[in-house]
Amino acid sequence: MKQSTTRKLFAAVTAAVTAAVTAAGALLGTGAAQAQGYPSKPITIVVAYPAGGDTDVLARMIAEKLAIRLNQSVVVENRTGAAGTIGSAYVAKAQPDGYTLLAAPNTVALAPLVLKPGSGAAYDVQRDFTPVIQTGSQSLFVVVNKSTGISKMSDLVARARAGTVQTYASPGNGSPMHILGELFNKAAGVRIAQVPYRGTAPAVVDVLGGQVPMTYSTYGAVFQYVTNGRLLPIAVADPKRSPFAPNVPTLAELGYKDVEVGAWQAILGPKGMPADVVRTLNGHINEILKMPDIIEKMATFGISPVGGDATHLGKLIAADANRYARIVKEFGIQAD
Repeated sequence: MKQSTTRKLFAAVTAAVTAAVTAAGALLGTGAAQAQGYPSKPITIVVAYPAGGDTDVLARMIAEKLAIRLNQSVVVENRTGAAGTIGSAYVAKAQPDGYTLLAAPNTVALAPLVLKPGSGAAYDVQRDFTPVIQTGSQSLFVVVNKSTGISKMSDLVARARAGTVQTYASPGNGSPMHILGELFNKAAGVRIAQVPYRGTAPAVVDVLGGQVPMTYSTYGAVFQYVTNGRLLPIAVADPKRSPFAPNVPTLAELGYKDVEVGAWQAILGPKGMPADVVRTLNGHINEILKMPDIIEKMATFGISPVGGDATHLGKLIAADANRYARIVKEFGIQAD
């Protein structure tokens, strides 16, 4: 796709996302009230995953803007390992003074449930953190290699039942994509086996190469291959269609119920953070998420800005943690 065409597409998506979140009332911040004396020293935002991924890039976008608004240095630090639980546990044990924060995807709620005992998941996501703000949401798509000839979900299901589609690529055991794969198998009455990889990139590479016919993925991870015609999204696992691919139906529309799995991004702190500090951070980040340049940059990763208050995030974490616990138990899911 030519660069000018790509820019036009992102401009259209940015407008659609902005309109959607505004209409939904998702960006609830009305301005930032400053906690007295905060911040008086640099703030560290810990990312529990390697540099360059969605969570890391979004954290750096927010950190840059937050530093300007607070007139204080905001540093992003990557502390990786054990499916993100090492960095998460580090923040959970930090002083709850607002100077050590965690930028986390929804796997912060899932990872402790799927890791083997003693592997590093030394935290309880509902007990050990202070919710600050949900920064974004990401839809998960059913994506096929276009050369397979599959163009809709009924094609995929028919081939799965005939035994000609037998596997899907995922970024790893216990990932949200793995969860989605199990739920879809149950809803469709098929058995498409997971081929786990160490991350999204190698999973997508093998789908492109034809070693595996399909994957479950965020839109940002496959966007360039969708636009050049190599991959095709055929359904989205959200309650409503994605602004990034509005012509792609939801699984619910197609009759597959209770197969809603998405991804979200958030900022958390250690348990016990002062309420005025939470309000300060929440207010400023809400304003940052309304900035056109931030919305446009987030769109390149298939992330829709959300915002809202800390209570909203707390309810989301509790709902996901409880749902994931039931799914993990039902399907016996365990990470490597």
